[in-house]
Amino acid sequence: MTSWLITGANSGFGRHLSEQLLTRGDTVVGTFRAAGSVDDLSARWPETFRAARLDVTDPAGIVAVVDSAFAALGRVDVVVSNAGYGLMGAAEELTDEQVTHQIATNLTGSIRLIRAVLPHLRRQGGGRILQLSSVGGQVAWPGGSLYHATKWGIEGFADALAGEVAPFGIGVTIVEPGGARTNFRYGSSVLAERIGAYDATPAAGIRRILTERTTKGIGDPARMAAAMIASVEQDPAPRRLVLGSDAYGSIETALTGRLADIRAQRESAGETDALVS
Repeated sequence: MTSWLITGANSGFGRHLSEQLLTRGDTVVGTFRAAGSVDDLSARWPETFRAARLDVTDPAGIVAVVDSAFAALGRVDVVVSNAGYGLMGAAEELTDEQVTHQIATNLTGSIRLIRAVLPHLRRQGGGRILQLSSVGGQVAWPGGSLYHATKWGIEGFADALAGEVAPFGIGVTIVEPGGARTNFRYGSSVLAERIGAYDATPAAGIRRILTERTTKGIGDPARMAAAMIASVEQDPAPRRLVLGSDAYGSIETALTGRLADIRAQRESAGETDALVS
């Protein structure tokens, strides 16, 4: 039996992960924000599911929940940093408050969670961290600048972290799902107030998607959750886990384009090197 700590267990991937793990007999500490949103999990699995209310923008709350989870279970094998949402709109359309909250939730909150669990994972001799990112952690589209900033940021953090904690037997995997049929797109995304000047620009594309509600992701969230669970058995831990053919195609195109841009500067890059006397 494996023990898990999952943030945002009330919906989306967190909900799918929790249900699949509890069904197979694992133990889950699942965090939530909205009262009553995980009551059904507590009722169905009273012995193996522990609910913990948490807002990941609350530093003291993160430490309290993490310490309590490890104290109650003795050992937590896998930590899933999943809580987050999408803030959409052109950069100019966003308010300072929206920018601050997006970063505090998706980036700073994830960093604080991971920092809080590291002493526990080291003391117990290892474990696994799954950091939920997105295809938007490798690709950037107009209208999602702040969301991309948080996902690119957490990928850089997790990438460096993996090398730091590998000597302690702690594996880190960055999960990069494409569009999934969860409530993220039409339930968890926040759309900034419109500035008309952007109506005819590429940034307006995401506004049309969120207001028209005519598209849905290609990904099956249950199958994606199953793939995340299966990745925990891989040794060594996969550094990245790409989920969805749309994610794979978009990431491959983006990386190929960036590599071409860099290779075009192979000679000119060296022109700024110091001359050897």
